[in-house]
Amino acid sequence: MAYVINDDCVACGTCIDECPVEAISEGDKYSIDPDKCTECGTCASVCPSDAIHPGE
Repeated sequence: MAYVINDDCVACGTCIDECPVEAISEGDKYSIDPDKCTECGTCASVCPSDAIHPGE
């Protein structure tokens, strides 16, 4: 299952540059496109807010 970004996201942008498939988009709240996400976990490993987790 694709990773998801929860409400702890502070929109710092750290995850966007780390995503190898450009699955993360900016907005009021960042989001991950589940169709593009390869579940590599790179975004979660760099998130300073611990706001990115595997979806359920």
